Amino acid sequence: MTSEAEKEAFLVELRSQVGNTGSSMVARDPVNQSTIRNWCDAMSEANPYYTVPEIADRGPFDGIVAPPAMLQVWTMTGLVPRTPIPNPAYGGDLQLGQEPEPSTEPSTSTYDLLNDAGFGSVVATNCEYVFHRYLRLGDLISGTTKVVDVSEEKTTGLGVGHFVTTETEYVDQNGEPVGSMFFRILKFKPGSGRKAKEDPKVQALEEAGLNPDEYLSTLVRPTRPRPQWNQDQEWFWEGLKEHELRIQRFTDDGTLVFPPANANPITHSMDYDWVVASGKGTLYSHTVVHYPQVPSFDYPLIVGVVELEEGVRIISNIVNIKPEQIEIGMPLEVCFPDTNSDEGIVLHQFQPAQPQRNTTTLKKEEINDHDQLPICPVTLTPRLIVSTALATRDFQDVHHDRDAAQQKGSADIFMNILSTAGITARWLGDWAGNDAVFENIKIQLGAPNYPYDTMTMSGHVEETSADGTTTVRFAGDNKLGSHVKGTATLRFPQ
Repeated sequence: MTSEAEKEAFLVELRSQVGNTGSSMVARDPVNQSTIRNWCDAMSEANPYYTVPEIADRGPFDGIVAPPAMLQVWTMTGLVPRTPIPNPAYGGDLQLGQEPEPSTEPSTSTYDLLNDAGFGSVVATNCEYVFHRYLRLGDLISGTTKVVDVSEEKTTGLGVGHFVTTETEYVDQNGEPVGSMFFRILKFKPGSGRKAKEDPKVQALEEAGLNPDEYLSTLVRPTRPRPQWNQDQEWFWEGLKEHELRIQRFTDDGTLVFPPANANPITHSMDYDWVVASGKGTLYSHTVVHYPQVPSFDYPLIVGVVELEEGVRIISNIVNIKPEQIEIGMPLEVCFPDTNSDEGIVLHQFQPAQPQRNTTTLKKEEINDHDQLPICPVTLTPRLIVSTALATRDFQDVHHDRDAAQQKGSADIFMNILSTAGITARWLGDWAGNDAVFENIKIQLGAPNYPYDTMTMSGHVEETSADGTTTVRFAGDNKLGSHVKGTATLRFPQ
């Protein structure tokens, strides 16, 4: 498809489905505790109204409800797609082994046209949920989808493709509206973006639409300068390999010392052992290094003095936070990320501590415009990316199969948009408290969440209203840039 006339004819064919509404897609199963529990486990969601009947029965919903960000999950097709039976009395599903009929859904027809034309890879870019009410156990959800728009051919960092926008209205078994979803995906040709270089970091940056020259000092980065130590400090560096932050303790009086010393500064005793620190502390002081830049470090480089719970102070890089977000006294926790060091060398770093979950719901009068939300780092492990994809019933191979993901133009498996929405809602709920009710969540994705990175969530209160609703603006950043940004509206008790 090279000529402009062919592109225009293809676009006309694609847009022939715009405005069309498909038949109702009935959930395979009613809202159930098992699926909710799997979601909560994967997202680290701890709101008891979702999983603990004894507490939920006394809560504002008079029983168990599903996390609102699960709205789309119930009508996902599953690993083995089956054609739903319109009558809910049949359970909304075909018997095992029965072949599905060809789909006549306008959205599916649009996707099929794009697949046949070579636009076989897909990534979600936008999702906006509106919640009319929370779903209860036993609700049988149906979704009716309309194609809202198909873009002209676009060239993106991922590849050449088309954006397809749909809108889905969800109702319960009685036909009562429960929510809606505005959804946009990019269908693109794998390998049609800017040619990736051999360095996977360069490839990842290009796929995210970012200029590698602005983020990487050199194509092949040198390792960090090797730390120097002797046999007297071997125990400290061996501890880091075990992800333990060890602090020297003199055995005569229990004095803790850092950095390690040859003798007790008080008694001059030379007998010592060590204790494993909790890894928790607060920021005592810091500086931000901009220049000169050493190629093996990331800039701006935050160097801080951390006062540990045990009372000693330790110098460390502060990571997974922007310089403008850092504050003296903020809680920190140790982490052991890849620091581009020589093989066998592990270095300690500190990052913002995981925020404590709010066990008492905020009241309307306690919230003010421009209030800052707690910074929350989310470690992106392969386990998190795979488990959250499965919990959202998204079985697309790009979220769990590295070979398939790379074949389709990605540097690695990556987090799906439903997982991003779920993790965002969990973080917002931890700040707001159990009784806060989500009215909507609107997110836009940017740089992908790949494994072995960290996404740091931050946000602020954008607007408070007299009726008890509060709009929060949030962002989630990783090493590649902005992964997610958006807003959410919550209703607080008055």
